[in-house]
Amino acid sequence: MPLVCLADFQVHAQKHLSKTTWDFIEGAADEGFTRDENIAAFKKIHLRPRYLRDVSKVDTKTTIQGEEISAPICIAPTGFHCLAWPDGELSTARAAQEAGICYITSTYASCALEDIVTSAPRGLRWFQLYVQPDRLLNKQLIRKAESLGFKALVITVDAPTIGNRRHDFRNQLDLKMNLLLKEFQSLKERNSIPHLQRSSIDPSICWNDLSWFQGITHLPIILKGILTKEDAELAVKHNVHGIIVSNHGGRQLDEVPASIDALTEVVTAVKGKIEVYLDGGIRTGNDVLKALALGAKCIFLGRPILWGLAYKGEHGVQEVLNILKKEFHTAMTLSGCRSVAEINRDLVQFPRL
Repeated sequence: MPLVCLADFQVHAQKHLSKTTWDFIEGAADEGFTRDENIAAFKKIHLRPRYLRDVSKVDTKTTIQGEEISAPICIAPTGFHCLAWPDGELSTARAAQEAGICYITSTYASCALEDIVTSAPRGLRWFQLYVQPDRLLNKQLIRKAESLGFKALVITVDAPTIGNRRHDFRNQLDLKMNLLLKEFQSLKERNSIPHLQRSSIDPSICWNDLSWFQGITHLPIILKGILTKEDAELAVKHNVHGIIVSNHGGRQLDEVPASIDALTEVVTAVKGKIEVYLDGGIRTGNDVLKALALGAKCIFLGRPILWGLAYKGEHGVQEVLNILKKEFHTAMTLSGCRSVAEINRDLVQFPRL
């Protein structure tokens, strides 16, 4: 049977990955309420299509941080891609380049940054940073990414410690024993490589530290993990260039709002001064349309990319992206939107209680 939607790739991945790997990819914090709500929340939003418009030509192209992408569908930072496919992030980068979209490479990539760049030299890449206690190490990572042509620095703010991921604890998952992180091999001694059971993420990072990062890089800084208007206003005050509304796929603090439910609050707070993006729960082209209607400039995919890798590596990721892009194009057409610029708040409604 052909795989025709993202849910099909999920089913295939569960059948073909080991239980430990599957639990790691699909796992969530505590009871998994937020992970599941990320998906369910989209279904509570209804579309308000407009008809009798000329939709013979529909253009999905847009820009993020001044760079054109073929559709507002990009790849979120997730780690350890070689758990899903042997050459891991190399396949992901090639698929992103072929699709003409942005790929955010994780601090916890299982391939070296230079190898990822070599595999897809024309790709649009941002670098995601888990802030390390060692300032020199942060500086080395950022400078290396900048020298390799990464176009933005994405700082994850919702992980001062690792969430309570029960499946990983039950499976006694220790990625350090099975997967050495290439970037940290080259920058630090092997016995201090970060891993998820004894994280070296800096829990002391605060708003005032952003000026230090701004002082060592010319890259635009995007904050990933903002969920409230208060933090969105502080992000603008501290002169960052963008926000990714995200709850880490429900893997950090459980029982926080679904990303799509937090989006309007953040978009309203920034008052158009910076770009706002979203990850979490995107599974269909309709979901993409709803996110854009509520103010997201672009969405980022996490787990579905790993499902695609598990299916057929680079070509599996391409299939996932192509299916979602086609669904989004269809949703735009059926809603009367001829360009991304025509997608607005009038396109959606929330059912009356």
